Amino acid sequence: MTVGIKDVAKAAGVSPATVSRALSGGPVSEELRALVAAAVTATGYRPNLAARRLRSQQSGTIGLVVADLRNPFFTAVSRAVEDSAYRAGMRVILCNTDEDPEREALYLRLMQDERITGLIFAPTRTTLDQLGKRRLEFPTVLIDRSSPAGLYDCVVLDNREATAELVRHLVERGYRRIGGLFGNASVTGLERRNGYVAALSAAGLTPDFRLCAPSADAARAELATWFASRDRPEALVVSNSLFLSSAVRAARAAGLSIPNDLALAGFDNETWTELVEPGLTVIEQPVEEIGRQAMALLFERLQTPNLPVRKLVLSGRCIVRGSTAAR
Repeated sequence: MTVGIKDVAKAAGVSPATVSRALSGGPVSEELRALVAAAVTATGYRPNLAARRLRSQQSGTIGLVVADLRNPFFTAVSRAVEDSAYRAGMRVILCNTDEDPEREALYLRLMQDERITGLIFAPTRTTLDQLGKRRLEFPTVLIDRSSPAGLYDCVVLDNREATAELVRHLVERGYRRIGGLFGNASVTGLERRNGYVAALSAAGLTPDFRLCAPSADAARAELATWFASRDRPEALVVSNSLFLSSAVRAARAAGLSIPNDLALAGFDNETWTELVEPGLTVIEQPVEEIGRQAMALLFERLQTPNLPVRKLVLSGRCIVRGSTAAR
């Protein structure tokens, strides 16, 4: 007889959902993970057999549709998703939309043609607005963007609070004219803008922000104009790592010294943010955890389709470096 997850759960004395989380790299203690591993060995359970049971008449493929692979955030999340899928004996189809709804629609049709088992999805604002009217045909977990009206499982960062933390840090360091640069194509950019506005308003300061297309060239052009104007900020918060690198380049091109002429803070603790001089203050997102949690939610949804919709909100960590030295 084929050994299934329920058999492993019984042998380990835990629930099938716990076994699923342990095997997919989800949030369980090391003690429980070891207990499940021992039960797998004792029962002869094979993850590839579980994958066949999950996919039934489907392809055994996980679809992964992300907004912008140039953004290191999505690169790291994609790696975590692929790792979890590999351990479950499944493959991944990865598509990049560049925040373009037309490309996104094309890739969603591809996922239907491939009869994917489930989807990990970072939708554009346009598609996110439509998801309440047009349900996707496969189990779906959203990443980096919240589900409308609780229709889909999702794993997100607390974007408002993360950006507010950067603003509060700058205020504490003595900065008052704090500008913001945020993406105009994603819900994430708008949530971070809202956190920026709320934190400045709470401090009794006036927000001054720009919205920008999600590309490094667009960000550099926007910042070049801003840095040359009379209303140039004394500190700047940007909403992603592409904008952060663009801000460094634009500041250098304008002859501005960081942090003497411009304090700078943003998102994603990439290696280069520590190596540049001075190091950059950033919010470190739990990118690997986001990918693992998304896959764990998807596997649980495949096992138990009628589970209540779940939303996991994770916190970032503020790493302070020289770019936001006190005035």
